[in-house]
Amino acid sequence: MYILGISAYFHDSAACLLKDDTIIAAAQEERFSRIKNDEAFPIQAITYCLREAGIKLTQVDYVVFYEKPFLKFERLIETYLATAPWGLFSYLKAIPLWIKDKIFMKKQIILALKNIAPNWEYNGGNLLFTEHHQAHAASAFFPSPYQKAIVLTVDGVGEWATTSVWRGNGNSIELIKEIKFPHSVGLLYAAFTYYLGFKVNSDEYKVMGLAPYGEPRYEQLIYDQLIDLKHDGSFRLQMAYFNYMSGLTMTNTKFEKLFGHKTRKKDEEITRFHMDIASSIQKVTETIMRRMVKHIKQEYQADKLCLAGGVALNCVANGKLLEEFPFNSLWIQPAAGDAGGALGAAYFTYYHHLKHERLVSKSDKMQNALLGPSYSTATVAAFLTERKIKFRVYNDEAYFQTVAGLINQGKVIGWFNGRMEFGPRALGARSIIADSRNENMQATINQKIKFRESFRPFAPAVLEEHADTIFQLTQKSPYMLLVAPVKHKYRLISTSDTEERGFGMLARKRSVLPAVTHVDFSARIQTVSDAEHPVFYHLINTFFKLTGCPVIVNTSFNVKDEPIVCTPQDALNCFLQTEMDILAIENIIIDKGELTAADLNTTQSFK
Repeated sequence: MYILGISAYFHDSAACLLKDDTIIAAAQEERFSRIKNDEAFPIQAITYCLREAGIKLTQVDYVVFYEKPFLKFERLIETYLATAPWGLFSYLKAIPLWIKDKIFMKKQIILALKNIAPNWEYNGGNLLFTEHHQAHAASAFFPSPYQKAIVLTVDGVGEWATTSVWRGNGNSIELIKEIKFPHSVGLLYAAFTYYLGFKVNSDEYKVMGLAPYGEPRYEQLIYDQLIDLKHDGSFRLQMAYFNYMSGLTMTNTKFEKLFGHKTRKKDEEITRFHMDIASSIQKVTETIMRRMVKHIKQEYQADKLCLAGGVALNCVANGKLLEEFPFNSLWIQPAAGDAGGALGAAYFTYYHHLKHERLVSKSDKMQNALLGPSYSTATVAAFLTERKIKFRVYNDEAYFQTVAGLINQGKVIGWFNGRMEFGPRALGARSIIADSRNENMQATINQKIKFRESFRPFAPAVLEEHADTIFQLTQKSPYMLLVAPVKHKYRLISTSDTEERGFGMLARKRSVLPAVTHVDFSARIQTVSDAEHPVFYHLINTFFKLTGCPVIVNTSFNVKDEPIVCTPQDALNCFLQTEMDILAIENIIIDKGELTAADLNTTQSFK
């Protein structure tokens, strides 16, 4: 049986194809369109999934969309009625679009599918719809290694739900309780993202990265004025300070007056005030999540927890949750945002709707999230030859030895190997890698390669068996979704030496792994397993044998405001347009030092 899951029309659209309960392929549309967080119907992602399976759309048994448009439309109408007349301008802008396209989304989806395969026919039962949080919950529980678990989904908003708790058991999920719009952790965090001058539904991770440079000076003010938080983690927002119900912005002038500063413009300087605001909302979010999880654990006697929804990508908050759950009892969907809704919709249909038996094992069903397209060495070599780019081909062992040696020399390397990752994290298939011991590496990659803010931290990819030696981590973290501190014996300064705040903190070398140690001594860890990710493991292990260090820098292979690279062409473009030193792509190495000026201008002809 083939089931195609789809998410689209809001942000981060994606497709996922199941063959029975095995994921054949999954990918975001942005990787093919090169439009970051692309919301368009995922025609290219669907086409890829079908190609990977070697089937046609007519062979798919069910197509499943990740939310119910009529319920969403109901929320919009009720919201406009509740806020009238203040929401008139927003109403006049949104409703014509809904009447034209989105209210008849079933028809739009059928037309889009027929564009892919003109002979595909809707038969009355082969196009299904799940609810938004239903898809999130399914994406969290059904691929997990647990037979029973409590599932927590937290995001901005689906149809009505913003937070929901589910009971997962075998092949079913049951809704226990939920918090509904407009009260939302995700929208609260998004409001502060907007206030800090970052892009909503895209740059929330910048707020998380900025938070350690400040102090939570406004934490109590947020509790006093913006959110009524109960002991069990339930809450209500004071809507007088927010504008997302009736307007086209997240916050209003009352919000600005509360904090005493105007909303930061995109290119304005980031000040100590902004750092303190980021620190405050991050601390509040961590407290909300911890209270929810603690209450869930006590009320339902839960010993396993699954997480999904956009807030589940807040890896700092996730790290705090480890204190509530024992070893290997917390599982987070790596594509926790809306892209993962496509996967959840497909799994919900196969298990819950169609009642197929579900068997679990020690490993999850995500295949290390390596679910995208891959390219052979021969294909890459032919591509480079056609473009007259100088390269060398290596056998496996020579390849690993060469790349490990280049890392040790301080080179910044674009690493492209195997199937592309599904979800927002580069996990060693489409990564930029470097030496974690190099104290200049964070600034070098941020400024010369990623072209982004200097405060942004990088993740350590560490051999799984060495992770708990270096970091205070109580379980494996293959999807880079957990933050934990560097152990004290690897720190170079004490906590008492870090009382200053601000970007001046960047100047101090904090540990023996300065390129991956954040200013609060934390790190967003990726543990790499030989069994689950053998090629990337082999590379890091080769570096370990050479240097005695089992950790390298791993960040996504892209530049600011662009999606992670998908194809060899994307990788070459990114490599040539930045100050990256080496491109290592499917046993092929390109050294920028060996390229001519004409080579460096090649991208102009094949962007």
